[in-house]
Amino acid sequence: MSFYTALSGLQASQTDMATISHNLANVATTGFKRSRTEFADVIASSVSTDPRKMVGSGVVVKGNTQQFKEGNLQTTSNALDLALVGEGFFIMKSTGTSDSVNYTRNGSFSVDSNNNVVDAQGSYLMVYPVDSDGNVTATGNDGLTNLQIQQTSGTPKATGVVSYPVQVSSTSTLKGNTANYQFDRADTSTYNNSVATRVYDANGNPQTMTSYYVRTKEGTAADPAAQPPVEATTGEWDVYTFIGDQRMTTGSPAVDKVTMVFDDKGALKTPTAAVTFNAFVPTSGAASQTVSLNLSGSTQLSSAFSVGTKKQDGIAVGQLAGVTVTDSGLIRASFSNGDIVPLGKVALAKFSTPTGLRQIGTAYWEATGVSGEASLGSASADGFGKLMSGTIEGSNVDITEELVNLIAAQRNFQANAKALDTASQVSQTIFNIRS
Repeated sequence: MSFYTALSGLQASQTDMATISHNLANVATTGFKRSRTEFADVIASSVSTDPRKMVGSGVVVKGNTQQFKEGNLQTTSNALDLALVGEGFFIMKSTGTSDSVNYTRNGSFSVDSNNNVVDAQGSYLMVYPVDSDGNVTATGNDGLTNLQIQQTSGTPKATGVVSYPVQVSSTSTLKGNTANYQFDRADTSTYNNSVATRVYDANGNPQTMTSYYVRTKEGTAADPAAQPPVEATTGEWDVYTFIGDQRMTTGSPAVDKVTMVFDDKGALKTPTAAVTFNAFVPTSGAASQTVSLNLSGSTQLSSAFSVGTKKQDGIAVGQLAGVTVTDSGLIRASFSNGDIVPLGKVALAKFSTPTGLRQIGTAYWEATGVSGEASLGSASADGFGKLMSGTIEGSNVDITEELVNLIAAQRNFQANAKALDTASQVSQTIFNIRS
């Protein structure tokens, strides 16, 4: 009997050492939870056995109990690295044919080639859909969907009107007042000033609109006797406009410039309304469009050239600029056009008996009859923990504790081995007794 008693102790110690070794091997595994081997003594008895004379029959491994104590939190620079502080598991859906659902505490996520948020195994992170205000629109298992990061936002609109007042200087040199004058945008000596602004085609593609200002005439005196009477002016300027490399024209026959005339107080006299350029086809290949230039509010004063507030009514398609995750798990994407779009709310699962979950590797668990069915919810609500963005949960293995436990398990093994050796020697002595 003592052989089998010592043997059970050896087997139990081996299991204990294997469990501790597994813990130590995963000390750097994100989201890993250590296990602890639990034992129970073996007693064979019957109703007729004197309880004062009972002798145990060894030990049995009762189970390897998982310890769901939180691991150390590690800060990262990835907004999609998520850590759960408190109870709960992330819900992951595999991309294979099985379409299985697993649970994990490993919140290290990234975006795949199809813009889905996935983990290192390629499984989808499951979320609840939300409306434009971030309110959840569906719950339960049927409401879960995989999180996808959209890359653009907004509907493009071609620029129709560009407005900006300018203040030209009355002391600027005359450049366009000669008979053989030729404007050349590549030659800075042929114009006085320039203004550039961004406009958009029908597909939301940006284009650069540049206007060049050329002083052509000084002011003229008033002549009320003339027919019709001539009002005093302080100067005239020609404005040449390009969108990209295309020269804008107006009217029919086409004229490639707009003439600005200022009255005797330096206020803009003409044009009195926005000037609409003839239709053109953007170099991007988008649909033909027309653009108007509104110079209202422009002045000519003795101070230096300056530009007022630029405005244009085109809309670009917003490009993804970043992703943020709140403590409650709401995921928002921000875009270059200023849009902020809610994408979903991270769904979490918890179990009545998490120690009953089955480990299936890669920091995954699956539900069993012992763990019970998953109860779904979201972070910071209904007993679930809160989310921390830019953080991952490390292993909860304590190296010092495990090494101490390993020494104890090794001593237990040695003691049982010694007991087995002693039992062998006793048996050998008995065999060697001669009559």
